Amino acid sequence: MKKQPCIAIIGLGYVGLPLAVAFAEQFKVIGFDINKARVDELNQGHDHTLEVEDHLLQSVLKEDEISGLTITASAEVLSQADIHIVTVPTPTDKNRQPVLTPLIKASETIGQVLKKGDIVVYESTVYPGVTEEVCVPVLEQSSGLVFNTDFYAGYSPERINPGDKTHTVTKILKVTSGSTPEVAQYIDHLYAKVITAGTHLAPSIKVAEAAKVIENSQRDINIAFVNELSKIFRLLDIDTDDVLEAAATKWNFIKYTPGLVGGHCIGVDPYYLAQKAIEVGYNPEIILSGRRMNDGMGRYVASEVIKLMLNKEAKVKNGKALVLGITFKENCPDTRNTKAIDVIEELKAYNMQVDVCDPWADKAEVKSLFDIDLLRLDEVSSTYDAVVLAVSHQQFLELDLSNYQNKNSVLFDVKSCLPKAQVDGRL
Repeated sequence: MKKQPCIAIIGLGYVGLPLAVAFAEQFKVIGFDINKARVDELNQGHDHTLEVEDHLLQSVLKEDEISGLTITASAEVLSQADIHIVTVPTPTDKNRQPVLTPLIKASETIGQVLKKGDIVVYESTVYPGVTEEVCVPVLEQSSGLVFNTDFYAGYSPERINPGDKTHTVTKILKVTSGSTPEVAQYIDHLYAKVITAGTHLAPSIKVAEAAKVIENSQRDINIAFVNELSKIFRLLDIDTDDVLEAAATKWNFIKYTPGLVGGHCIGVDPYYLAQKAIEVGYNPEIILSGRRMNDGMGRYVASEVIKLMLNKEAKVKNGKALVLGITFKENCPDTRNTKAIDVIEELKAYNMQVDVCDPWADKAEVKSLFDIDLLRLDEVSSTYDAVVLAVSHQQFLELDLSNYQNKNSVLFDVKSCLPKAQVDGRL
């Protein structure tokens, strides 16, 4: 195995691009993506996801003899690589079933250029067994090579937190694994060269897969618990934040806060684990109940807004609502699996006209995904019967939201980040 391999990153999204840039500071890296527009954008030195600053991207695009990044949509170039790292998405379908199609397609692409001695490492979130039981057979069939004789595999789960400028890819401890003890050590040492936070070598690929899928499932369940508490305390006329502040004075209380749980990880990963559990004959009760709770929070928020409007005699039917934020989290352009859309659609179901404002989201993307004509802050020129702060972008926290309200309007704070006296309701 080469000490200075050529590394290919397949998939240049929120996960793949930061990893490619990190490796490109020390290795020759090929960044591959099937989206030609994405490839063109990156070759011009700009990342619209904002995960990599332009000057860092531009610095690694200047190749030298031992390092640098080549970005391409041509699969043939992947034949130059010795290590193939797969960072494609693993979504769910409308029935919450895992969709492995991107992973299988990526494996087919790699298989066509795979050569003896190559290693394929998967970073996409999966349930235990996918790497060796789904992906490896595709690699074998596409390449004609034999697993663990001609080529090898590994799994190193991504832990990217979109929009987080503190916990960037090199500063998050990396779990690694490989299909043989020697390959596992090689993969671990390879990642250790760029991951300053260190690495943890798992004893098997399945252990590494399982570790990843429970990380977000655990967080999902904890947030579901406080979301349920929020519903109970609202009925009891108790402020949830006050309760959490009091409880957090105990040394071992972990303070989670209620809210909309979306994004590509927390809102998706539990379904991958649940699917595998069902396949082996176990019905996962806690995992799925937590997911049901969190999946319903958008509709719940909208219903609470309507109740408050009725109490204040605000106009509901044919009324106007302003939803602030459509990305899945604050200060981030990522709209994948956003639950803000559930708030919007539910308000529309009450025959309300709903305007949506977000300074971070891409207008064209929002139009394509949700058929919503997104407004920027300077385009909001009306007052509304209801204003819902769905996402706590910094720009929203600096606003005087009374400018968007009429005398009977309701202000609902989903994130509980505004002063209590200013809002009519919050989780």
